[in-house]
Amino acid sequence: MLQLSIFLENAKGRLAEVVSLLAELKVNLRALSLADTKDFGVLRIIVDDPELTTEKLRERKVVVSLTHVWVLKVPDRTGGLAEVLNQLVKHDVVIEYMYAFVEKENEQARVVIRAQDQAVMEKAMRELNLPLV
Repeated sequence: MLQLSIFLENAKGRLAEVVSLLAELKVNLRALSLADTKDFGVLRIIVDDPELTTEKLRERKVVVSLTHVWVLKVPDRTGGLAEVLNQLVKHDVVIEYMYAFVEKENEQARVVIRAQDQAVMEKAMRELNLPLV
């Protein structure tokens, strides 16, 4: 799956501006994560059409990049995430970052993972047969 990473200045109202722009463009945010540093923030989002959304944002001079991530189905119960992560560790997967969301339709948990080595992650996913979204 492709994730958009939008780079934001740490300034009052900037996040609201970008989220309002996404609303204006009729983009449904499926999941999001916001990380910050001293000078800027990174808004990571999952949307229905990442390529088209990226194109539209770039037309509006928004700094955005596309990143390959994995979206896994995780048992929505105590210890569900730990089980999945422990399986990935046994297959040498190193996670750079992750965030989670719940799918309201099925009330299932989802976790978005950016792996350090995509080939290692791909091999682990094949061998473990973990459910993807």
